[in-house]
Amino acid sequence: MAGIAGADEGTPTVTDTALAADVAAALRDIPDFPKPGVVFKDISPLLLDAPLRSRVVGDIVGRHRGRADLVAGIEARGFVFGAVVAHELGVGFVPLRKEGRLPGATHAVAYDLEYGSATIEMHRDAVAPGQRVLVVDDVLATGGTAAAACHLVEAAGGVVAGIEVILELGFLDGRSRLADYPLTALVRT
Repeated sequence: MAGIAGADEGTPTVTDTALAADVAAALRDIPDFPKPGVVFKDISPLLLDAPLRSRVVGDIVGRHRGRADLVAGIEARGFVFGAVVAHELGVGFVPLRKEGRLPGATHAVAYDLEYGSATIEMHRDAVAPGQRVLVVDDVLATGGTAAAACHLVEAAGGVVAGIEVILELGFLDGRSRLADYPLTALVRT
């Protein structure tokens, strides 16, 4: 099923079925990546389609204008949409990076993925107490990465204003780990 999954519901609320259908059609599956048995959801075709990419950014910006002070993008594909959304909102951008890739003092959170574990970090001075932060990534799977991102924002004293993803893999139930946060997935399968 493709549709825009609303922030307050466990089931999709369709607000722009044409956009959701176009995005779903643009995604491609890469089997056995990054390891056997995993089907990687590739957003590269969406990134190549400038008009569709612009519609996606406009959709996200429309939901968050005036509601976020910063946008935090999760490495690496969350950087692509997150930076553009931050630009369109006229707010700062915070990169959430893999362990050891930021030069300054950091907050760090370890978490489990559907196929392993990882640690993400954020500069300690990236978010001021009370700032509203929109977290952006490409895919929501088990919810570990997004939950870790929210914990980083909160460790700095920030407030998670929402989570935006392009695709939610509903069968992995990542939404359940994020029940305390407003979450919108453009496409939910």
